[in-house]
Amino acid sequence: MTNHKVPVYYQISHTTTYHYSQPVSLYPHVVRLRPRSDSHQTLQSFSLLVTPSPVSQSPLIDLEGNALVKVWFQPEPTDSLTVQVLSQVETHQTNPFNYLLEPWAIRLPIDYPASLWMQLQPYLGGQYPSYGAAVDPVAVSLAQEISHQVEGNPTLFLSELNQILYTNCKYTIRETGDPMPPGITWLNRTGSCRDLTVLFIEACRAIGLAARFVSGYQEGDIDSNDRHLHAWAEVYLPGAGWRGFDPTHGLAVSDRHIALVASASHRYAAPISGSFSPAGGAQATMTYQLVIQSIG
Repeated sequence: MTNHKVPVYYQISHTTTYHYSQPVSLYPHVVRLRPRSDSHQTLQSFSLLVTPSPVSQSPLIDLEGNALVKVWFQPEPTDSLTVQVLSQVETHQTNPFNYLLEPWAIRLPIDYPASLWMQLQPYLGGQYPSYGAAVDPVAVSLAQEISHQVEGNPTLFLSELNQILYTNCKYTIRETGDPMPPGITWLNRTGSCRDLTVLFIEACRAIGLAARFVSGYQEGDIDSNDRHLHAWAEVYLPGAGWRGFDPTHGLAVSDRHIALVASASHRYAAPISGSFSPAGGAQATMTYQLVIQSIG
């Protein structure tokens, strides 16, 4: 039987505006809002408009293979900064479970070959300096309990972890700020998408599964105009590569998610980063408008 894949096409309009309490001079900014193009999705078109108009802009590929844009400005003061992105993306990952694990990767903990182990190091350590290189002990306990329940099956572990976080944690919208430490999120059973993602990643790393943070979009409720940037995790499964898991929705990621960037640290997946002067004397507030339309 032939399995026909029907691609989904999305038109995305995303405008972010920063308003400053007093005129500021803008330092260089990095924009991480270009959807990636890979085996799971294809970027059809992309445009970036920045106001005030930058002196110049430079596309670049970061250390982890993400396509970014760096912009820099004239020193003239401004009281706002607007970044508008228009993109069209085709997604074609209809079956997120279409993979075959390597024979040596079907039980936890995985005994990685030495060369692969070295490559995965950035995705295996703890995410918070307060714990040094170690993983949050709360995540360790959670991961060990789930691993015991599923008898070390990595696929079942990821599915169970995804469902446990989705079922037990109340989702909240928090537009700005770093993710909460994973132990706090699990203690409170509450978190934004990035909080739940960081907890998911930490639990994976606690059991020896390499995981990374993904920033992007999710289709959401087609009957609602309320849209937000989204975050989820990708886990490296030998034989399957990077596979996405969304604990906010309890889903394995397929063709209803559009990935922008992925990183071992959430800090390098921020949609826009940069600074301004005088940093201490001005306050910045952010507003944004996001429209995601399925066109196929």
